[in-house]
Amino acid sequence: MAWKVGAAVAVLVGFVGVGLGGGDVDPRRDGWRAAYRPPAAIPFPPENPYSAAKAELGRRLFFDPILSGDGTRSCATCHVPDLAWGDGRARAATRQQDDMDLRTPTLVNVAWQDGPLGWDGKFRSLEAVAAMPIAAPGNMNLPMPEAVTRLSADPSYAAAFAEAFADPAVTRERLEAALATFERLIVTKPTPFDSWIGGRADAIGAAAQRGFDLFNGRAGCASCHSGWSFTDNSFHDIGVGVGTDIGRGRLKPNSVALTYAFKTPTLREIGKRGPYMHDGSVPTLEAVIDLYDRGGIERPSRSRSIKPLHLSASERADLLAFLATLSSGTGGDLMTVSFANLPPAP
Repeated sequence: MAWKVGAAVAVLVGFVGVGLGGGDVDPRRDGWRAAYRPPAAIPFPPENPYSAAKAELGRRLFFDPILSGDGTRSCATCHVPDLAWGDGRARAATRQQDDMDLRTPTLVNVAWQDGPLGWDGKFRSLEAVAAMPIAAPGNMNLPMPEAVTRLSADPSYAAAFAEAFADPAVTRERLEAALATFERLIVTKPTPFDSWIGGRADAIGAAAQRGFDLFNGRAGCASCHSGWSFTDNSFHDIGVGVGTDIGRGRLKPNSVALTYAFKTPTLREIGKRGPYMHDGSVPTLEAVIDLYDRGGIERPSRSRSIKPLHLSASERADLLAFLATLSSGTGGDLMTVSFANLPPAP
């Protein structure tokens, strides 16, 4: 965990489009491929612009158990780099090692998560996320005023805040800004899929290419899992599970469509991120495809995009082959991210 933010800046993907041809099956494939080209830079909001000092402070805070009441947990307890910035559990673990209500969401490519964040959209921005898990009694159990006091009493943190904000004062807002700045740097490394999008015709196999056509065509997966980050940043009921958690419907009680609706997750590094769904109720990618194939649970809130697909065995295999191209490296590889094309510090 010794890597430093300032020394890790590199080119995001570095692909140059050299043509999108090569063995097309569906005539729409070229147009689909164009929609998956990588972004040129990581977006930072005007109210919280990037600086290396702020990002380094955020990195230190992210991995430091100083932000938990008893000094045993950090942000990285649930967001583990080796596990694609999730935790590999069906549901996140409380500090008492019980299960929380929801699965830990990955932080991969969170800089491109527009709109409200969280499975149910309870957070208005990335900056607004940190306070809840830090203060939650079942999680890090450190009230925010106490976190500010604790950091203020640490001379090395006072110096780090002074470098990041030109002022040694530690505040909740600055803590949140630093963490969010670091988290926006968590960007996937190039994958075989990215190489294929960049023009290397042999970067993925024929089955994966057929799976791409199916993903964008008849199966309709791209209606929600769209673009380079494979999410529409919206909320949908896909017909999974029956329980008391109604997702976005808690916050939007007058919306039928948002009952049982949860945030569309990215599919980047998907092979490393099981089990799946907001509650970890679907154990494997094969089971995920089964869920979509049968159309999930039919109910008034179910998305109109979800319907039985009647996939053949070969089509299921092609979809799995395509999804496999969205992960970089192998399990246990710490550097599932690259730090990329950052705007210059002001």
